[in-house]
Amino acid sequence: MTAKLNEQSKNGKALRIAAKALASGAPRETRTRKILPDFDAIAWAAHRLHHVLFAVRGSLGESAAEILDDAVDLLHPEIVAAFQASGQSERTARSHANRSLLALVRALPKIQRILLTDLNGAFERDPAAKNLTEIILCYPGIRALCIHRIAHELSELNVPLIPRMLAESAHDSTGIDIHPGATIGPGFFIDHGTSVVIGETAVIGRNCTVYQGVTLGARRFDRLADGSLKRGSKRHPTLKDNVTVYANATILGGATIIGKGSVIAAGVLVQESVPAFSTVKPARIELTVAPSRK
Repeated sequence: MTAKLNEQSKNGKALRIAAKALASGAPRETRTRKILPDFDAIAWAAHRLHHVLFAVRGSLGESAAEILDDAVDLLHPEIVAAFQASGQSERTARSHANRSLLALVRALPKIQRILLTDLNGAFERDPAAKNLTEIILCYPGIRALCIHRIAHELSELNVPLIPRMLAESAHDSTGIDIHPGATIGPGFFIDHGTSVVIGETAVIGRNCTVYQGVTLGARRFDRLADGSLKRGSKRHPTLKDNVTVYANATILGGATIIGKGSVIAAGVLVQESVPAFSTVKPARIELTVAPSRK
């Protein structure tokens, strides 16, 4: 018994020493904050908001009001923590969190209307879709867009941390990486979706379609006189209305504008603007077909 207690004591001491060392070695920003938002709570709130926006009751049969109430209860302490992490007092953080959540709740009908155009766009452009319920429950593009439109609203309200954490929850579950700052018009359809990347300053018009592996990225990063990165400049491309971008195409640069109704073929790299109603495709690639070895 004594030996066991001594072993437990040694383990406890080792754990305390390790915890102290890790705490002192962590970035100053995190080790000086008492509370930071919890990723799992934010991801679950996003899941609940996805349900309420599409009136999905689930196995428990909860009403939309009950689901929304649950999502707000989940988000509130995390938004308070985010404001506190940005340097606000608890009282000020709570006040800002209350106002931000109220603004988000009031914006939900607008977000729902846009999502319904996304939903219908998916059904109209994907012959594999059997019905709207299948798209709501099974399509990663719709899930990612739903979370993005919530995250974008909170970003516009200047809520710190939470929009990026929401975006990462969508990225984690769908493989689609959309920065909450990106501006995306209604009727957007992401087909398949895995490895799609849409940068912070990208602007996407109405009724656009992108396929898996598409990147709307930065061509270069401008720097200030002291060599540090210039932040806030337009770094990512613009897609005008009704643009289609096929799988694994890459479009780069803040000055790059893809004109209305244009089609970007699979695997193309685009670094300059394209006129309206154009088709951009790679040069012809010669294929060699040889008999396989038996």
